[in-house]
Amino acid sequence: MAFLLFAGYQTSKEDDRTWAVYKADANSSSYSPLSQINTSNVNQLQPAWTFTISDMKPGSRSGSSECNPIVVDGIMYATSAKHWAYAINAGTGQRLWSFDPFDGAEGGGVSRGVTYWEDRSSNGKTDRRILFTAGDQLFALDARTGKPIATFGKGGKVSLNVGLRDAPETISVIPTSPGIVYNDLLIMGAEVSELYGAQPGYIRAYNCRTGKLVWTFHTIPLPGEPGYETWPKDAYKYAGGVNDWAGMSLDLRRGMVFLALGSPSYDFYGADRKGKNLYGNSVVALHAATGKYIWHYQIVHHDLWDYDLPAPPNLVTIRRDGKTIDAVAQITKHGFVFVFNRETGEPLFPIEERSVPASALPGEEAWPTQPFPLKPKPFARQWMTEADLTNYSVAGHDSITKKFRSMRYEGLFTPPDLKGTLMLPGTRGGAEWGGAAYDPATTMLYIKSNDSPEIQTIKRVDQEQEARDMTVFDQGKSLYMTYCVACHGRDKNGDEPNYPSLIGLKTRMSREIALDKIRKGGGKMPAFASVVKGKEKAIIAFLYEKEQNSSKMTKFESGKTQAGAEKYLNVTAYGHFRDPNGNPALRPPWGTLNAVNLSTGDYEWQIPLGNDEKRQESGAVETGQEGSAGPIVTAGGLVFISGTQDKKLRAFDKSTGKLRWQTTLPGVANATACTYQVKGKQYVALSVGGSKDNPSGFIMAFALP
Repeated sequence: MAFLLFAGYQTSKEDDRTWAVYKADANSSSYSPLSQINTSNVNQLQPAWTFTISDMKPGSRSGSSECNPIVVDGIMYATSAKHWAYAINAGTGQRLWSFDPFDGAEGGGVSRGVTYWEDRSSNGKTDRRILFTAGDQLFALDARTGKPIATFGKGGKVSLNVGLRDAPETISVIPTSPGIVYNDLLIMGAEVSELYGAQPGYIRAYNCRTGKLVWTFHTIPLPGEPGYETWPKDAYKYAGGVNDWAGMSLDLRRGMVFLALGSPSYDFYGADRKGKNLYGNSVVALHAATGKYIWHYQIVHHDLWDYDLPAPPNLVTIRRDGKTIDAVAQITKHGFVFVFNRETGEPLFPIEERSVPASALPGEEAWPTQPFPLKPKPFARQWMTEADLTNYSVAGHDSITKKFRSMRYEGLFTPPDLKGTLMLPGTRGGAEWGGAAYDPATTMLYIKSNDSPEIQTIKRVDQEQEARDMTVFDQGKSLYMTYCVACHGRDKNGDEPNYPSLIGLKTRMSREIALDKIRKGGGKMPAFASVVKGKEKAIIAFLYEKEQNSSKMTKFESGKTQAGAEKYLNVTAYGHFRDPNGNPALRPPWGTLNAVNLSTGDYEWQIPLGNDEKRQESGAVETGQEGSAGPIVTAGGLVFISGTQDKKLRAFDKSTGKLRWQTTLPGVANATACTYQVKGKQYVALSVGGSKDNPSGFIMAFALP
């Protein structure tokens, strides 16, 4: 662990707290009231300082930081791609302290930031703490020094594996987004596996002083709890998922916390969880002090598409008939915006339950209807035809046309099928974890959207039989081809930057570290602890290219499920629909930025965001690109957003969508920006991924001259 003290650093009375919480505030608004940087001068924006992170070993693969830094009284707090925590002078970029939560061991995965808590009543002194997660641990650090708070949990940390369904030593729960503070409570969601045998994604609240678990909300209800009847009788014993991995929002005045919950596991086959599966894919309102249920709305019934709610709900206020209504706006992967009365959960625009296609998979019972809001209209494409297929070459077009014709496709909510199924939007489509930005002055909501079709390829899993006569190496290959190939490819080359190449893994990572990552997951990779249990030698033999032809496997387990239930896997989950040369199968735009007026439900503007110059047709508009980072909006009339593969940070006029400024960054900034003021000067800052010269990445700040 490394520490640097504040060395007498003093904050200014002019310093504010306009970005002291993940996504700006408890409302998850991503809005700033600052206006020093505005439409008239943003073209003068220039680099103010760069903090170079250096917590990776030389030769490491470039990190992809998703951290949204927070700033409290002139101090920036952030995490790196390796999960180190940092305190930085927000006016100069000088490091004040750093904390290695792994004490020198290998770390990593997704970390989207930290949470700040303070108490001014402790013996006349202000107790300031940074609360953040790394691996399966929740840490509390002294905000002044970066040292663990000894009285919090055990030596400054609490195991997040404690308090779920199964024994702590057999699981690993790894949150990705920061918790949110209500009085002395830190309310947390978690990232859990999306495979068979996943843990339930219970919501938990911890005491900020002691680390003690105060309350738990069962997202998969136990017997006697509301929603239990929407599952099979014993599902609470084996079903998993239904977790809040993207963050949450908080109405401080009403004492209400709002959750955006994900899908039940397994994501693409639910024969062992027949029913609506509450509170899967639901917006849920709870009493923040107790975790008691207030209301919910389920946005996808019995999810078979991994349509998690991907971002925190935005707490908004809309205007209707001369009145203002406090509301909740939830964006989705399948391209809808749902708007509810904040107190009651009543929809503020009409929603229809429409019939959707039935499943033909053995044992599966897809829910016969799904909710369709009539306003606002979808912000992502939800339908495609052969006319929408790309034509980069005759052979490529013929290949994707043949594939398109071979699949079952009946539009949105076409269920997984042994024939193969097209998904649009896909699991990375529509909105992503960066979430939306809300402007209270105009009731405008700004949404980044992806158009990213995927192919579902469903395969029945009978690996126990298959394993009997296999060598260790062959069984490792079978595991890889079942669970890993969709992301890392048949040749292990991956799909950078989201899915790293595994070629030459043995030169970059020890077998022990690789196995730990496989078990625990991280980033877009789910935890595979239940999958590799008893088969550790097999997957390592394959990944490290070590044939062991004389050895046989005798045990093959693949996760807890309903007794006797069949298992089906989507073996191309999370993969793009592309032609043989890797070109997108769907015509652009592949990414857009959208502005919707929540008071009327109408769009003010929609524009492509990002550009793939190699695939842009001559004279055509920009292609747009996929991206997970979200926008921020300011009183200066600007929307800032990064996250596209062209490495740009851009500023748009929030009223028109006109580009006002852009700059090229040293790496992909797959993170939402922040803006703050120090000593009367406004800055825009963001985490930037690693480069060839510095794989650890950067934090960069921009300001006017």
